[in-house]
Amino acid sequence: MSAQPTAPPKTSEATPLVQTRITDRLADFPWWGLFLALMGVLLVYSFTTNATYQNIIVYLIAGIRLTVIVTLVSFSLSIIIGLITAFAQMSEGSNIFSVIARNLATLYVQIIRGIPVIVLIFYTALVIIPASINLLNSLGDWMVSMGWLAADNALSSLTSRGVSFVIRGIIALAINYGAFSSEVFRSGIQSIEKGQLEASNALGLSWFQTMRYVVMPQALRRIMPPLGNDFISMLKESSLVSVLGVGEITQLGKKYSAASFLYPQTYNTVAFLYLSITLILSMGVKYMERRMAVSEET
Repeated sequence: MSAQPTAPPKTSEATPLVQTRITDRLADFPWWGLFLALMGVLLVYSFTTNATYQNIIVYLIAGIRLTVIVTLVSFSLSIIIGLITAFAQMSEGSNIFSVIARNLATLYVQIIRGIPVIVLIFYTALVIIPASINLLNSLGDWMVSMGWLAADNALSSLTSRGVSFVIRGIIALAINYGAFSSEVFRSGIQSIEKGQLEASNALGLSWFQTMRYVVMPQALRRIMPPLGNDFISMLKESSLVSVLGVGEITQLGKKYSAASFLYPQTYNTVAFLYLSITLILSMGVKYMERRMAVSEET
C-alpha cells in the first residue's frame, strides 16, 4: 500500500500582520512625549543636584506666583468682557440701544483683533489708564462742585502712580482676550439650533431663562476647547507684561541672567517652568472636556 503524500508545511500568515501592527504602534507612539519626559527628568535632576538651578528656582518663585495671579485674573475679566460683548453683537433689536450696543461691540472686536498684544499693553498702560484717571478726576471734581462728594474723595485724589503696572497689565490682557472670547461665545451660542429657542419661547421661558437653562449649558460644551486654548495662550502671553517691569517669571529671569550672566541655565529654567504649567493646564482642560462629553452622553 503506497504511502499517502504529506501536505506541505503551512507557512505562518500571521507574521506580516504582526509586523504591520508593530509598525503602526511605533508610528503612533507619542515620541514627542517621551522626548519631553526625558528632558523633564534631566532638568528635574539638574534642579535637585545643581546649586545654580536651585538658586534660580528660589529666585523665580515670586514670579511664578505673580504669573498665575495675572493669568487667572485677566482670564476671568476677559470671560466677562467677552460674554457681554457677544450678547451685544447678537442684539437684533432696532431700537437705539441695540443699534449702539451692536456697533460698539463690533468696533471693539475689530480694533482689538487688529492690534498686536504688546502694542495694546503699552497703549493701555500709558494711554488708556492715564486718560481714564483724568476722566475720573474730572468726574470727582464735578461731583464736589455739586456738593455730592467731599473735597478729599477718592475720585479726585486718584493718580496714575496709584495704579500699579501689574493692574495695568491685567487690564491690557483682559481687553485683548475679551475680544477673542467674544467671538468664541458668539459662535458657540449661534451654533445652537433655532428650534430649541422657538421651543423655549413656546414654553413661556424668558430670554434670560432660555440662555440660562437651554443655550449656555450646550454652548459651554462646544466652546470649552477654544476657551481652554485661550487660557493657555494667555498664560504664555502674560510674559509680555514684563515690558512694563512687572516681576513675573520672564522679568525675574531677565534680571537674574543680567546679574549673573548665566543665560543658558536661567532661560532653561524659565522655559521649563512655562512648559510645566502649560502641560498641567492642558491636562486639566482635556479632563474637563472628557467630563463634559460624558455628562452630555448621559
